Amino acid sequence: MPDRARGGNGALTFSIERRRALRWLTMPAAAFAIPPAMAAASVASTRVWPAQEYTRVILEGSEPIAHQLVSLSAPDRLVLDLEGVELTTQLARLATQVDANDPYITGVRFGRPVFSVLRVVFDLRTGVNPQVFQLPPVAEFGHRLVLDLYPLNPVDPLMALLEREALRDDTPSVPTIPGAGARNAKPKPSRRIVVAIDPGHGGEDPGAVGPRGTYEKHVALAISRKLKRLLDADGTVQTVLTRDDDYFVPLAKRVAKARRVQADLFVSIHADAFREARARGSSVFALSENGATSAAARWLAQKENEADLIGGVNLDVRDPMLARTLLDLSQAAQISDSLKVGRHVLNEISEHNTLHKAAVEQAGFAVLKAPDIPSILVETAFISNPDEELKLRNDRHQQRFAESIGDGIRRYFAGNPPLAVIR
Repeated sequence: MPDRARGGNGALTFSIERRRALRWLTMPAAAFAIPPAMAAASVASTRVWPAQEYTRVILEGSEPIAHQLVSLSAPDRLVLDLEGVELTTQLARLATQVDANDPYITGVRFGRPVFSVLRVVFDLRTGVNPQVFQLPPVAEFGHRLVLDLYPLNPVDPLMALLEREALRDDTPSVPTIPGAGARNAKPKPSRRIVVAIDPGHGGEDPGAVGPRGTYEKHVALAISRKLKRLLDADGTVQTVLTRDDDYFVPLAKRVAKARRVQADLFVSIHADAFREARARGSSVFALSENGATSAAARWLAQKENEADLIGGVNLDVRDPMLARTLLDLSQAAQISDSLKVGRHVLNEISEHNTLHKAAVEQAGFAVLKAPDIPSILVETAFISNPDEELKLRNDRHQQRFAESIGDGIRRYFAGNPPLAVIR
């Protein structure tokens, strides 16, 4: 097609003449079928994960799907051409999966510009920065074609945090570290403690699944939201969620968000699972430089670190600077502080639930590798245990887990106030 020009973002943009040449016909699905002998791939299932941060579209099949993505404007839309794919009932269902409140997609249409190509058109609310990539089979998933729609001007988490703080702070105040002797404290510049709360898994990655069908990703988000409300209610703490809805965030990006807001603490919330249903209890983990403290900790870290494979990471856009940061091995101080806050959280959570291990364990969790932020991972309970799954599903018990974690965080900062930073 000679009338195409490559845009600045790498996507192909059609010329005015080509745009005028596009025509969309309303035809039955059978009209888009191609002979089975010519079909190279079929789409067995589709999924749409909408969120303010980005919307993800998944096409899954038994074979890789040859494709080409084109961005068009006036009106804004994306054209995804699929080679040798017919419009099956499963693929046609994509049009009904777009939520009315999706921040980026307003609708999906299908066409066939040439006999061997199925065209999928995404009508957009506004221009986006699209990324498309393939994922090989993993876990229960087959070959996945992933289309991520990012905003052209993404929200900066640090600026959002500063705006929230400005709304709360119209006048200077004297800081109060929870539990510290505030009455005798000398006036000094106001500085809230910043806690990054990380709800594990999300989107394509459900995490562990309980015997009653409870998803770890939903439990983690529910407890994280409750913890956020509790800490935000304290005038000394400001919190940031690494995800605030059901979508996937790569492990390295979770760490990057915490570092971007200069967090004083990173807390990742999860629900444990094991092949034996009788396993039970809460656990707290910190990073290890010298191997895992137990075989179970090593196994759990490996399982959690596989989240990127399941959730789906575009390997072409990894930040090399972040990668170097995460490989920094000078983390002794971070690990020491992580163990301190972990012990406080473990002590508090023991008032609500049985402990799986009485001490903070350590292993090589990728999500705990911020070299400058104390970081812990809390396995609230075993979702694979029928009794503890009921607790994790229960709003009251979720609240008590959140309160226990929050109390542990307050106790830690009472004895370890953060250093002043310039924001």
